[in-house]
Amino acid sequence: MSRKRHLMPGPVRDRVAAVLKAKYERGTSIRTLAEETGRSYTAVHKLLTYAGTTFRPRGGVRRGESAS
Repeated sequence: MSRKRHLMPGPVRDRVAAVLKAKYERGTSIRTLAEETGRSYTAVHKLLTYAGTTFRPRGGVRRGESAS
């Protein structure tokens, strides 16, 4: 039987969300953050939203384009 994981309690959630936000703002993808933390894409996205993150447009940098 699978146990449903909930977002952690207040102070812990605040710290984790802040760390994830900092990594995301340095360029780490949500998928990579999910893999690193063992959480789902949706859980990481919710934590980033909770932290007030401004999300990048979908799709990333295309081949032949610069990241600037």
